Amino acid sequence: MPSGTFDEYIGTHINNGKLAEFLKLLVDMTPNLVREFPHRLNQKALRENRFGEATKELDNWTNEYFTQAFISSGLVHTLYSEEIDGPVNGKKGAPFAIAMDPLDGSSNISSNNPFGTIIGVYKNKLPAKGRDMVCALYKLYGPITTLVIATDTGVAEFVKSRKGGDNYIVLNEDISLPEKATVFGVGGTLTEFEPWFYKYVKYLAKERELKLRYCGALVGDFSQVLHYGGFFGYPSTVNKQGGKLRLYLECATMAYIMEKAGGRSSDGKQSILDIVGKTPYDRTPFFIGNTELIDELEKRFSESI
Repeated sequence: MPSGTFDEYIGTHINNGKLAEFLKLLVDMTPNLVREFPHRLNQKALRENRFGEATKELDNWTNEYFTQAFISSGLVHTLYSEEIDGPVNGKKGAPFAIAMDPLDGSSNISSNNPFGTIIGVYKNKLPAKGRDMVCALYKLYGPITTLVIATDTGVAEFVKSRKGGDNYIVLNEDISLPEKATVFGVGGTLTEFEPWFYKYVKYLAKERELKLRYCGALVGDFSQVLHYGGFFGYPSTVNKQGGKLRLYLECATMAYIMEKAGGRSSDGKQSILDIVGKTPYDRTPFFIGNTELIDELEKRFSESI
């Protein structure tokens, strides 16, 4: 059962005063953000982002909302976003660099399926190792609005209070990945999977008897694995050898949360958190889940080379 408030958790678990200030800012933004969603559902593509993906009204508004708030807070010296062509410079000497996907899963909007926000907090500019993160978090806008935060002290989940306002209450202040894997999901086009990965997916379904679940938003697919145990992957494919998902804007953040919860992450060869990209906008194959499943994946990938 939920116990305690977000502010109480921050007071006892976050020793970095500036990080606590940033997290409180993020929480304070939630009511306006959620209230605005229904009024910005125009699905007409307005422009393309730096990755050649069509962006819609809600993508652009959410990006501007977060960017303006973070930069004006004086807590962010550099911000990297999926929706902005280059870094945004903030206050010189500020404590944090931010890597974010402000609206993950925006293609789910018209069908009213889950989408969310992914944010990684670093001290220094990117590129860097994911292990250098100060904090990783995601917000999931589903049937309820939840917030998952990972720091050196562990992983905690909060739910927005039904009483309104900006407060969150604690759902679980110490999340651990379940030992038994039960679900799996894969992104991409099945006919474009490399043979070794196609066989691995069959292994998950037939030999491990995992249930297939895929919602089309990384935050949603990741959250299922975090709560039920299992595997999620978005591999390199015949047409996208470097993978699709962004190393810093999406993958490193989620990998940090998964590893702090007791699971593993990988690009097929090593932990996502050990990769240093060439740019803040690199892509990577991405796999997360229970340790034994990632171990098996890396074994099969090694044998395929």
